[in-house]
Order: sequence, then C-alpha cells, then structure tokens
Amino acid sequence: MSKTTISDRFRKVDVDEYDENKFVDEEDGAENQGGPDEAEVEALLRQGNMNDALHAVLNNPPINNKNHSAKERVEQLVVTVLSSFKSSDIEKAVGSLDKAGVDLLMKYIYRGFESPSDNSSAVLLQWHEKALAVGGVGSIVRVLTARKTV
Repeated sequence: MSKTTISDRFRKVDVDEYDENKFVDEEDGAENQGGPDEAEVEALLRQGNMNDALHAVLNNPPINNKNHSAKERVEQLVVTVLSSFKSSDIEKAVGSLDKAGVDLLMKYIYRGFESPSDNSSAVLLQWHEKALAVGGVGSIVRVLTARKTV
C-alpha cells in the first residue's frame, strides 16, 4: 500500500536547473561590440597605413551582436582592407597579429568565402595561405568550431 504524502513541495523543484548540459547563452558585452570605427579605418587606408588599418578593423569585432546588417557592414570593411594590401605585404601583416588576431582574421576570411564579391575570393585565398602559415591548422579548427561568429 502506498503512503500518502502531505507535502508536495518536491513537485515544484526545477530539475533542469541542476543539469550540467543545460546551455545558457552568454550575452555579456554585446552592447559594447558595435564593430570597428569605420571613419578611422577609412582614414588609415587613405593615409596608406595598411597595418594600422588591419589592426583597427580587427579591433572590437561584433561577435555578440545580433544585428546582421552590422556584421555585414564590418565584413565588407574587412574585405576592403584586405583587398588594399599588396601581395608582398600580406605575410608581414599577418605576422604582426597575435594568436587571437590570427583567429579573428581567419573568421573574417571564412565569412568572406560565404559571400564572395568581385575578385574577393582570390584575395581571401592569399590571406588564408599566410594566416594558415602563422596560425596553423589549429586556427582553422578553432574558427570552424567556434559558437560565436563575426
């Protein structure tokens, strides 16, 4: 025979709260990630400071931003900066980036491959070759398995 329980508090416990595999999307910092300053990047391109323009465009990426038009705008700006480099200067520019910068550059390269424009694929392939030489295969794996995209 079953025993009647007076208390039913156990029915109100949220068992999903204790699940280790429960995914919670982290939203912290999304409001500060609007993307790089476009005016600054354009000014550096006009002055011919390509390395500074590359560092400026990779600064403050819109990773947590949910606005797709902002991400598209930044992607076009990155492709513009990458297209403005001479082929001989690409290796030196990639070498000036740290590990996180190379990974971020690789994210933008793969994002550029998703929507190619006039001659962008050839430029992106050159950058991919140099970024692969610096970052290694691990950089590609980190980009392809990353949850947060640019």
